[in-house]
Amino acid sequence: MNQQFSGTVRNFLAPILEHLDDPEVSEIMINSPQEVWVERRGRLEKTESRFESEESLMSAVNNIAQFVQRRIDQDTPFMDARLPDGSRVHAVRPPCARKGVWLAIRKFPHEELTIDKLVSLGALSQEAVPFLEACVLLKKNILVAGGAGSGKTSLLNAVSSLIPNHERIIIIEDAAELRLQQDHLLSLETKPADKKGKGEVSIRDLLRSSLRLRPDRIIIGEIRSGEALDFLQAMNTGHGGSMGSIHASSPLETLSRLETLTLFSDVELPINAIRQQISAAINILIQTSRFEDGSRKISHIAEVCPLEDDEYRVNTIFRFKQTGLDGLGKIEGQLQPTGQRPAFLDQILTAGLVLPSQLLNTWEK
Repeated sequence: MNQQFSGTVRNFLAPILEHLDDPEVSEIMINSPQEVWVERRGRLEKTESRFESEESLMSAVNNIAQFVQRRIDQDTPFMDARLPDGSRVHAVRPPCARKGVWLAIRKFPHEELTIDKLVSLGALSQEAVPFLEACVLLKKNILVAGGAGSGKTSLLNAVSSLIPNHERIIIIEDAAELRLQQDHLLSLETKPADKKGKGEVSIRDLLRSSLRLRPDRIIIGEIRSGEALDFLQAMNTGHGGSMGSIHASSPLETLSRLETLTLFSDVELPINAIRQQISAAINILIQTSRFEDGSRKISHIAEVCPLEDDEYRVNTIFRFKQTGLDGLGKIEGQLQPTGQRPAFLDQILTAGLVLPSQLLNTWEK
C-alpha cells in the first residue's frame, strides 16, 4: 500500500498488511475480527489473518474515516472511501451490520490494464481490437457491462485509452479510479453530504455541470441511478463518443437495467419513450464476465439495434467461444466474430479505417 497512507493507520491494519502488499490479492474482505477473506487470482480464499478484537477492527475503520475525512457512526453506518493509492474501501458498522463491523478493500491495480495487455491475457482477441478502435474513432456511444468484480472499471479504462489525444474528456466518478493518459482531461468526483445532511454533490449534478464545460467526450465511471436519463439525453443531443459502465450480466440485460435506472430520475416518461431513447443513444455494448476459473474476459461485443415491436434487439458482433480447459483447469478459448456484420460497416470503410481482411471476409459470407 502507498506509504502516503499514514504509518498510524497502517499499524491499525497490521493484521492484513501482507495482503495489502501482495500484488496477487485484488480484494480483502473482513467479515469479523477472526474472519478475513481475500480474492487471489480471481478466487476467494479464507486466510489465517486475525484482528485482536472488535474494538481494534473498529479503530482501524475509524482511523481510515478520519484520514480520508469521511464519517461513519451510528447515524451514518456506511462509508465509501478511496485511499491515497487508489484502493476503494467500503465499511458497514452496527446497527446495520448486525454482528459487528465489516470492511472491504478493493485494491487499486498498480499495473495499468491496456488493450495490448487484454490481448496478451486472452481477455480480448487481436481481431476485435481494430473494430473497437473504429467504434471509438467514429464516436459510437459505448457501455461496458459486467457483474460484480468482473473488471468493468479496468476494461472501461482500457477502451477509453483509444480516444484521440486532442479531444477534451470529462470523467465523472463516485471515487476517482480511471487513469486515462490523454492530455486534455477534467476529472470530477462526487461529494457526500456533511454532518447536517447538506452539501452532497451527485453524479447527476456533475453530469449537468459537465455539459456546460464543452466536452468532446463524457465518461461516467458507473451508472447507478437516475443519472442514466441525463446521460441518455446528453448522448442523444450531440455528445457522441460517450462511455460508461453498468452492472449487468448480458447485453440485453444491460439495456433493461439502463431502463430501470432511468425510472429513478423522477421524470415521468412512457416506457416506450425511454426505450426509444436507449436504442437511439447506445451504440455498442461490451460485456465482461468473470468465469469459473476466476479469469475475466470479454464475453460479447454487441451492437444495439432499433426497437422491434417496442422490444430491445442486439446484434452480437463478437462472442467468446470456450474450447476447453488446460492442465491447470484454466478456461481456453477466444473472442471470435459471429459473422454478423455491424450496421455501420459503411461508416467504417468510408472513414478509411482499416479492419483485418479475415474479419471483413466473415461479414461477406
